[in-house]
This record gives sequence, structure tokens and C-alpha cells, in this order.
Amino acid sequence: MQFLEIGIDAMDIAAIRPFWKAALGYAPEAEADGPTDPLIDPLGQGPAIWFQQMDHPRPQRNRIHLDISVPHDEAPHRLKAALAAGGRLLSEVRAPAFWVLADPEGNEACITTWQGRDN
Repeated sequence: MQFLEIGIDAMDIAAIRPFWKAALGYAPEAEADGPTDPLIDPLGQGPAIWFQQMDHPRPQRNRIHLDISVPHDEAPHRLKAALAAGGRLLSEVRAPAFWVLADPEGNEACITTWQGRDN
């Protein structure tokens, strides 16, 4: 048996957590909805996300980003929620196949769909 969790290093966890909650469609753990608490998949299918406080910034680019594949009709809602939660749109050149977003600290995530993958 194996469990997977994803840790995201951050200087300001409270600033990036709303973005990841919205982008992933995740929820807080039961009785743990503070600004730095972990997030879980409400359907119990995806890995938990937790945040690790950094004591100084890393000047290099992050080495991981998440692709969040959703049904094509869900993508606009997820994109809007992630942007409203402090995210930035980095690219929509390949939309509707994917949109590249970043949280307030520059960690990247792509909202992806099956549409537009044939070109």
C-alpha cells in the first residue's frame, strides 16, 4: 500500500493556500481550516496537499508544477476560482488544452482539458 502527499514550500502559506484550494477543487481537513493547514481531495481520490514554511526564498525556478485535468465544462470555473484566489494567468496560448497559472509565489499549475489536444 502507498499513500501520496504533495508538499509545497512557501514563504507565505496563507497567501498561496487559497490558490491551491481553488485550482485543485480541494477542501480543508475536518476541523483544520486555518490559513496554513493542509488541503484534501473531497472525493478522496487525489493526494493531500500540505505546506512547508520556508525561512528564506529560493531564487531558482520551482522544480515541479501540477497539471489539473478537469472536464472541459469545469475548466472555466476552475480557472476563474484560481484567479480570484490570487493566481496569475501565465499563458493561455494552448487553451482549451491547458492554461498555465501561478500562485502568488510563482509556483505553477496547469488547468487542462481533453479539448484541443489534436494539434
